[in-house]
Amino acid sequence: MKIPTSLKHKPVIVVKDYENVDGKVANESDAKGLSIGLAQWNDRGSVEASAKVWRHTGEKWSRQSEELPLHRVLDLALLVCRTSLYFQDAYRLPKYYDPSDPKIDRIGMQGDAMTVEVCTSNEKIDTDIRLLADVLSGEGERLGERFRLLSDMLKRMGY
Repeated sequence: MKIPTSLKHKPVIVVKDYENVDGKVANESDAKGLSIGLAQWNDRGSVEASAKVWRHTGEKWSRQSEELPLHRVLDLALLVCRTSLYFQDAYRLPKYYDPSDPKIDRIGMQGDAMTVEVCTSNEKIDTDIRLLADVLSGEGERLGERFRLLSDMLKRMGY
């Protein structure tokens, strides 16, 4: 499916067949494409790049399509990686976390840090954290493939 170029986000680099590889909903996904391009919120004289997930209802392009600044895409990737790493050992804790110290990590960036922690304000955290652990375990092969690809790409980039 051809990604539209007449909307506010201006695609420059595209993946037109993303629905074929969209995790466990591959081949049945409404996420039809990905793009890196010029952000829809650009103001005169200020241009930003963004990533966009293009969703299609089967009849029209969806308003649920998401556009994110590139740094947020990477921040989410960092969070997914750190979450996966956390759950490799979380089973050792009786509740899968320590209620007296829910902090998992602080990932330093831009002179501060992104604090990663268990959401203890979630009333059902004791159930939900186990559910998330089960989901991540079930997605291990799919996520692992993407982690390996990301690692390889970062190495090729010199990181």
